[in-house]
Amino acid sequence: MPDSTRIQELRRRIQQDPASLAFAPLAEELRRAGRLGEAVQTCRTGLSRHPEYATARATLGRALLDQGELDAALAELRAVLAAAPEHLAAIKGIAEVHARRGEDADALATYRRAQLLAREDRELARAIAALEHTLAPTGLAAATASENDGQTAFVVRRLEQFLDRILADRARRH
Repeated sequence: MPDSTRIQELRRRIQQDPASLAFAPLAEELRRAGRLGEAVQTCRTGLSRHPEYATARATLGRALLDQGELDAALAELRAVLAAAPEHLAAIKGIAEVHARRGEDADALATYRRAQLLAREDRELARAIAALEHTLAPTGLAAATASENDGQTAFVVRRLEQFLDRILADRARRH
């Protein structure tokens, strides 16, 4: 398959300067074109020179995810979050890993985390709605409990207070 003009341009830049950061957009273009093996190799080669480049590592994680290498993808995406905790593409990638593994509660919690950063993202809203539908009603409680933000502690405290009131009311009746 012939290279697009953009891919050709990025390849030329890298040939002129092998230490160029153009490897990351090249890898992303290759990934989008479905040339996953090339994308992974391009990322790994570039990351050998620029190991802290979070965007390139996220592209590597997403290319690995697209290849179905879930464990490797998760490792790369978690490394991105260690360096850049609000990296949206990495968070969404982690959510997709959970979804592909059938870990719906974890996927939902992670998609919700991403939505905090991109409130208007319709793709996220659709993924969240689909998972909420899948998990409703009992699975939704498990998803809520696995969230990693401040909402989890609040929800748990409210549920505990609610249950305490029910138990106290029951004890008064007996």
